[in-house]
Amino acid sequence: MFNILNALNSKKDKAIVSVASGIVFPLAQVNDNVFSKKLMGDGVAVKPDNGLIVAPAAGEITMIFPTNHSFGMKLDNGIEILVHIGIDTVNLQGKGFIRKTNVGAQVKKGTPIIQIDNQLLESKVYDMTTMIIFTNRTEYNVEFVYPEIAKRGKTIIATYQRKAENE
Repeated sequence: MFNILNALNSKKDKAIVSVASGIVFPLAQVNDNVFSKKLMGDGVAVKPDNGLIVAPAAGEITMIFPTNHSFGMKLDNGIEILVHIGIDTVNLQGKGFIRKTNVGAQVKKGTPIIQIDNQLLESKVYDMTTMIIFTNRTEYNVEFVYPEIAKRGKTIIATYQRKAENE
């Protein structure tokens, strides 16, 4: 009994949660070849239904693009994640994106990172699909989960294990 509970807790500790509430789907379905062809790495996409983007796990914010449409983080175990908010949103030059934290900040799973103005961005007809990319996935076995509807900061979208741990 205890071994089963430990296994479940271990898997939960090695999980990435959705950065936004909304519909979750594979990167291959994203309407942008850079992401759908996984040129930046593999991951998961979510179509947000509201304007708050949160940390997918605990770690350090290593980069926030000057236009606030993208950020990177490194988890304590070395996993590197890139979160890219929307398609072609870099063209907005930061309009509609409000930074809630800074580079170097240690954040917990679910910590607010970027607030987006959905009304402004949707009025400009931007696709707000948000990609969560594992940029150093070759060092990890990652299993993606597509729960259809996710709750930001709560719903698991991926589990991982360092390759050396299960070889």
